[in-house]
Amino acid sequence: MEFGITFKGDMSPERTLNLIQQAEAAGFDYVWFFDSHVLWQDCYAYMGAASQLTKRVRFGPFVTNPAVRDWSVTASMHASLARLTGGRIDMGVGRGDSSQRMLGRKPVTYKEMGEFVEVVRKLVKGEEAPVLGYPTTLTWSHYDMPIWIAAYGPLALKTAGIHADGLIIQLGDPFLSKWFIEQFHAAAKETGRDVSKLRVCAAAPVYISEDMALCRAQTRWFPAMVGNHVADLVEKYHSGSNIPADFLAYIEGRKGYDYREHADKDADHLDFITDSVIDRFGILGPLDKHVEKIGELKAVGVTQFNIYLMCGDEENIVEQYGKYVIPAFR
Repeated sequence: MEFGITFKGDMSPERTLNLIQQAEAAGFDYVWFFDSHVLWQDCYAYMGAASQLTKRVRFGPFVTNPAVRDWSVTASMHASLARLTGGRIDMGVGRGDSSQRMLGRKPVTYKEMGEFVEVVRKLVKGEEAPVLGYPTTLTWSHYDMPIWIAAYGPLALKTAGIHADGLIIQLGDPFLSKWFIEQFHAAAKETGRDVSKLRVCAAAPVYISEDMALCRAQTRWFPAMVGNHVADLVEKYHSGSNIPADFLAYIEGRKGYDYREHADKDADHLDFITDSVIDRFGILGPLDKHVEKIGELKAVGVTQFNIYLMCGDEENIVEQYGKYVIPAFR
């Protein structure tokens, strides 16, 4: 089991870089960043800076998208970071939910997302690929970059199964993770891919305390953020599908989502979230409960657990995971 942390880009540079160095020393494997340039600071500048202060951890956007940059720019940026880090760059990809909506636009289609993945992959390898119909090559790059796709719904999971090296699931619920992974693997098998080589990252907030009320207060934002994605999924696929009832039930009573408060633990749109949903989607409580639930995620096929490091008490969370949780899986 690999372990990662994710920043949304609202901390000071000094604290961010210190936490990254602390995480590497604690045994974490990945450092991810949200890529939503209107809401938060640019993630690529931070990855470049952090790469010079670290030796082992891998970096990547969690997630970028096909819409906000020319595809050759995205490829060149990742290829440059690969050289700068000595080959420690992955790319996470989504449809551009928050970054597009903050610009008054809609997320891209899954078809476009799949095409983007294949073009960027080829360009970073140094192979020719079309960018806006023009044959393009990064002659100086020869990096085979791992690419992950964030997915929930059947079409997104099929796209991930066809194109991705890894699947990103934004929740810490073993039951739902199993359901997603099965669809991801099924799509991969249909195209003749070896599923044993595919990876799965489950990302969720954590909070360490005996006080469950405090844990829930610090992570209540997360089901609201996930619920926004789920609402789109339910609208498109609930009729006649096999989406689990557990997945649909928690969005009852869901209200409007304000992207200006995206991933904000103090947002005003959180009152519809129940305690049971918070407990399912995050990892909360004393450390033994964290080990237990991550073990359950591993058992259903998760290969990386990624902490959304944005709930407060960040330095302590990194320290405690380094001392007690990560060693339980090594």
